Amino acid sequence: MVSWSPSTCARTAPAAPPGSRTPPASPAQWVMTVPATAIYFTAYDQLKTFLCGRALTSDLYAPMVAGALARLGTVTVISPLELVRTKLQAQHVSYRELGSCVRAAMAQGGWRSLWLGWGPTALRDVPFSALYWFNYELAKSWLSGLRPKDQTSVGISFAAGGISGTVAAVLTLPFDVVKTQRQVALGALEAVRVTPPRADSTWLLLRRIRAESGTRGLFAGFLPRIIKAAPSCAIMISTYEFGKSFFQRLNREQPLGS
Repeated sequence: MVSWSPSTCARTAPAAPPGSRTPPASPAQWVMTVPATAIYFTAYDQLKTFLCGRALTSDLYAPMVAGALARLGTVTVISPLELVRTKLQAQHVSYRELGSCVRAAMAQGGWRSLWLGWGPTALRDVPFSALYWFNYELAKSWLSGLRPKDQTSVGISFAAGGISGTVAAVLTLPFDVVKTQRQVALGALEAVRVTPPRADSTWLLLRRIRAESGTRGLFAGFLPRIIKAAPSCAIMISTYEFGKSFFQRLNREQPLGS
């Protein structure tokens, strides 16, 4: 899910020296998370309703299609902010230098450089979203049993979100490794003022990582990703379902225009 994209890397930037101050959270983290979440969930609900209402796909696969399309649009809008965030974290620079970081990226590779990593990000997040919503609706239906769909409890949403988030995170981890490796490499080149070469394709990088590190290299950071993805997906979807149920109930009790 979403904006819930844990970043791991087969080769990460060097860690900060022991005892050094950990850089504060980048403002790009907050600037990216809020609009991404709003765009993503709104688009998903609208697309799912549209697909089911027009009978363009079955109810079983509507969540998968809607989730994939919603995430594709969100990735395109948010990709520049995610790139900036990753570079700030890799270079351990102050968040006050956010503007300088953007200008440096554009000076090096033009405006298209702000979407560097869009390909592997989309290859990671779009399948993640499709798998997440498909498994979430199945798990929620199974856990709910005879409970009406509009009365799904927060606990059921939490459990279904954690299960589906774990499955999706494991299956899309190789693309996350490629995306973060590419962005960290760009940050390292810019730190020494070297013009970045033409980026290799995602599939070429996947083959290279597998050749150098084996299949385990494609799943580097497996445990941290699961530890982050499962609870974050569970918390976000249960909060979303609770908020949606609350406002739906409020609208029924207070009709528009009353």
